[in-house]
Order: sequence, then structure tokens, then C-alpha cells
Amino acid sequence: MFLYGASGHAKVIIDILEACGMTVEGLIDDNREKTELSGYPVFHEWQTDKSPLIISIGDNRIRRMIAERVEADFGVAVHPSAVVSRRCTLGAGTVVMQGAIIQSDAEIGKHCIINTGASVDHECRIGDFVHISPHCTLCGNVTVGEGSWIGAGSVIIPGVKIGKWSVIGAGSVVTKDIPDGVLAVGNRCKVVKSGYKL
Repeated sequence: MFLYGASGHAKVIIDILEACGMTVEGLIDDNREKTELSGYPVFHEWQTDKSPLIISIGDNRIRRMIAERVEADFGVAVHPSAVVSRRCTLGAGTVVMQGAIIQSDAEIGKHCIINTGASVDHECRIGDFVHISPHCTLCGNVTVGEGSWIGAGSVIIPGVKIGKWSVIGAGSVVTKDIPDGVLAVGNRCKVVKSGYKL
């Protein structure tokens, strides 16, 4: 497995791959000053390789940009401590971190991050390039649109829909649908900025 991006997010994915007994062949990063991360070599150009690739960058828009630019067979990484239903689906390039839970019939899109200790309950629909931050709780039948970022410790009640490319502030309690392209925060969560760009 190769990783694209050599920073803190990559360190966590390296831990996941090592815990799964998978081989980390190296990393790719545009910063030519980086030559090594966690004992693995950092290269500066991606050449189509037979090995799978995971984009190890936390920024949702940058993950999308690289996914659209790079020709690769994208892998999936799931830490052994995660509880992942055999009846859920995980899209290519997605990472499920330590202690996360994904329940039955959840659908996780491509290049998503289900971060440390996050809980995604039954029949949730998570779009591509979404980041579910540490210790979020998504109750059953929640929908999160493409590219949205759910801040750490947020709770989303059953059936709520989060639009595309929106941000839910850390610690929010979301009880109503949230539109596309907004920043929403609080308990109860309210839109505080429209036309928001991640």
C-alpha cells in the first residue's frame, strides 16, 4: 500500500495498516523537503503502480482533487479494533480508524474518513469525501452529503440529512436537516454562515 500525503493523518493510517499486517511501501508528497515519515520513504511523484493507494490527507477538497487527478487502484484501511458490520459497504479509499463502529446497512462513500471512536448507525448514507471526526454519533438513517465535515463529538439524531460540503461544528447536536454549503454549530445546531467553503 502507498499513501498520498505525508503528515499526521498519514501516521494514523500507517498504524492501521501495520496493525492489519499490511505492507506500507512508501508515501507520496508534493513537499520535496519530506523524505521520510515514520520510517517509510517519501517520494515526490506518483507513477501508476500495481500497489493500492490511499489518500492520507484530512482536507476533504484536497482528497477529492487528488482522487480526480491520480490514476490508481484505491485501497481501504480498517483498524482491527473497529466494529464494522458485514452488511455495510465501504467505498474505495475510505479509512476506518481505531474504535469506530459502523452498523448494518450503512453505506460509506469513497475516500471517507470515519475517525477514532466515531459511531455510524444502521442505514446511514455517507457521501464521498466526507470526514466523520472523532467520537461523533450518527444515529440511524442519517444522511451526510458529499464533502461534508462533521466536527468532533457531534451528535446527529435519527433521520437527519446534512447537505453537501457543509461543516458541523465540534460538539453540535443536530436535530434538523442542514442545507448544502453552510457552517452550522451549537446545541441545537443552527446555520451561522451560508455559502461556506471548506
